[in-house]
Amino acid sequence: MYKPLLIEIGVEELPAIPFLKELPNIEKKWLNILENNELECEFKFYYTPRRLVLWHSKFPVSQADKEEEFFGAPLCVAYKNGEPAPAANSFAKKCGASLGVIGSTIKNGKEVLYFKKDIKGQLSTIIIGKMVEEFLSKLNFGKSMRWGTDKRSFIRPIRWIGAMLGHEHVSFKTYGIESKCFSYAHRTISSEPFAYDFAEDYFTKLESRGVVLCQDRRKEMILEQFKVIEQENSININTDEELLLEIVAMTESPKALIGTFDKEFLKLPPEIIITSMRNHQRYFSIFKNKVITNKFIVVSNAISDDCRLIVQGNEKVLHARLSDGLFFYNNDLSNGLDFNGLKDVIFLDGLGSVFDKVLREKIIIEFLIKKYEKNLSIHIDYKNKKEISDICNRAVMLSKADILSEVVYEFTELQGLMGYYYAKVAGEDELVSLAIKEQYLPKSENSKLPSNLCSSLVALCGKIDSLLALFSVGKIPTGTKDPFALRRSVNGIIKIVLNNNLSFNIKDDFISLSTNYASFNLEKLENFFLERVYQFSSTNPSITKAVINSGERDIVKLFLKIEALNSITNSSEFKNIFSTFKRVANIIKDVDIEKELHVDEKLFETNEEKILHVEFQNRVLKDYKTYRDKLDALFGLKPQIDNFFDNVMVNVDNKKIKKNRQNLIATIYSELKLIADIKEITI
Repeated sequence: MYKPLLIEIGVEELPAIPFLKELPNIEKKWLNILENNELECEFKFYYTPRRLVLWHSKFPVSQADKEEEFFGAPLCVAYKNGEPAPAANSFAKKCGASLGVIGSTIKNGKEVLYFKKDIKGQLSTIIIGKMVEEFLSKLNFGKSMRWGTDKRSFIRPIRWIGAMLGHEHVSFKTYGIESKCFSYAHRTISSEPFAYDFAEDYFTKLESRGVVLCQDRRKEMILEQFKVIEQENSININTDEELLLEIVAMTESPKALIGTFDKEFLKLPPEIIITSMRNHQRYFSIFKNKVITNKFIVVSNAISDDCRLIVQGNEKVLHARLSDGLFFYNNDLSNGLDFNGLKDVIFLDGLGSVFDKVLREKIIIEFLIKKYEKNLSIHIDYKNKKEISDICNRAVMLSKADILSEVVYEFTELQGLMGYYYAKVAGEDELVSLAIKEQYLPKSENSKLPSNLCSSLVALCGKIDSLLALFSVGKIPTGTKDPFALRRSVNGIIKIVLNNNLSFNIKDDFISLSTNYASFNLEKLENFFLERVYQFSSTNPSITKAVINSGERDIVKLFLKIEALNSITNSSEFKNIFSTFKRVANIIKDVDIEKELHVDEKLFETNEEKILHVEFQNRVLKDYKTYRDKLDALFGLKPQIDNFFDNVMVNVDNKKIKKNRQNLIATIYSELKLIADIKEITI
């Protein structure tokens, strides 16, 4: 039998950001509790800043009845001389029954103690309270607080709890609150509680009192209001999805309103305006013809027929914010970019100041300029090599200077971007300004990459130094912990190198650059990097492993080889190819293919040996434009290899002939292993 179940937890206003971080886990945690209590059923989770609601249209009124079986010790152990031994008494106690009703059964060929108990399912009303308490205790919002005399904590004080199964009130007490069948309207409507008579009645009365309970509906309302405002004013609202979800979590009855600020503030870089509005006030910026305007959107949670005072109040607050921003910006322009002050800014214990980091990056940029001299001359349109070198070096030296600016102190997320603006005003080369702006790219999985090679090299410097420096002082990520975002640094290096087709060897180049750091085990850094290659590659992990085991450490070549091998393994013929070359790997497992392999044609005794050797030399030992072409040539030897295995005995008594035949096969596998160690593949 099923009835509707409503559970509402009323709280003081929830902080949106920590709540949204836990949001993906909330439904999973309730579902897990339902399963553990054998009351699994479909439900919906709703939230507003003042309430968490679990709604089940069909909830079991009780747990299902079930049988539980108990198996005990063998009878020869349970009874001695016809009298019950401790094992029998212990089993009876475990079953909650007397020895007189304990039976026996055959299990694993032995007669053992046996008891079957009928367990009647508990009524849901009896256990719902404990389930709610467990649910609340499992929610993790980071910080929590206590209130009143209750020792338990939650993200915000719980003020009321309602629970109703059909028309029946579910009574329990948790977190110092007794469940009651009442709730609260929107704050603007009333501060008095209202009662509801049954579960569905709750929704009707709540809606009539100004609360839009469904978060998806609130989001739709905001977007619909945005569309109307855009059409009426011929503008485009910057619909920041992350901010939108925050606003949804902060409102019970959202109302989008348009406000205005002084045009004087448009002198500021758009990012300062947007960041100031977004981060401090939760406003949406407005654009017209892709240019920011002196208007903004505030989403109010108040219910009112006249919203002028709301708009005016928000305009006044924003004016103060932007005034501060303009003051900071003008001060920064007058001070200019100066990296000498970075000497007083600590980077990390054991790694000196930020200025020391910049000097380390300068050494790296000089290494990269020399390494990619040809690439730079092709992609950067400047007169001579020295000019390009000066630009890259200047960009690195100024890259962290905006840390000292007042705007970045106020808005840390604008680091790099403000350096770009200050460098432009100071008359720095456009490539220098762009490199400062793009030095932290890519910032996320779908982030843009640096727009040119100079910016790319500057971005590589910061990431390479962070890896070498932090590994040198033992700050190596463990498990899921990565406080310095070193995994993101590796991903960034991979993306930049692949995007620019740069030859970067994660073994040799790190060895060359590591001389400027405290000594550490470079193999750990290499393995850390290779772990990200597995994550970065979307292919079968065994294919990636096969290529990594070839010894290749050049990033571009690694991924070209992975791509080439993957394209072949996806073919329908690969299983047959694989079986042949797996046999090749097994035959030469005792042969050191790293050494020079000598094949003596004079020792050939069969046509199959001669044919395989000639075909290998004619078809494989050539220069191929792609790894796919080379693999096709190698795998094209399958008929000759199969014919060799069918007609030639490798393990013969004559040691010279045996060795020669092994070497013949090993030369083929050694060429294959230059691309991938195919035996590592699992299909």
